[in-house]
Amino acid sequence: MTQRPLDPRKELILKVVTDDYIESAEPVGSRTIARKYNLGLSPATIRNEMADLEESGYLKQPHVSAGRIPSQRGYRYYVDVLMQQQVLNEEEQEFIRLYFEDRSRQMDTILQQTVKILAQLTRYPSLMLGPTLQPSIFKHVQL
Repeated sequence: MTQRPLDPRKELILKVVTDDYIESAEPVGSRTIARKYNLGLSPATIRNEMADLEESGYLKQPHVSAGRIPSQRGYRYYVDVLMQQQVLNEEEQEFIRLYFEDRSRQMDTILQQTVKILAQLTRYPSLMLGPTLQPSIFKHVQL
């Protein structure tokens, strides 16, 4: 699904709302944006733009008196268009390369360490879910 680009002001407001929501886990209001980010826009203008973003499906309002939070579509646009990719420095790249060169590790250990590395590099909680593997038992062997 291709997304129609938003105008620069809407993109800026969506980015600020998403960044603030990721940081605080609280709905974001127009006054908060106006005060905290100094965008040169009045709270009323920000509120109108947020209403347009909500109408377009990029933001949602958890309840009537709350600020806005990103919707699934808003997060998708943020990841695909607005989020700036971070480049690993040479030390981080070397650490990862050396870790995964050691092929003697067990798969579960590799996966657990991968989650830890991701958490350290991104400074966000990381989680790994995988299938539960059970030992196989032969029921019958015929020679």
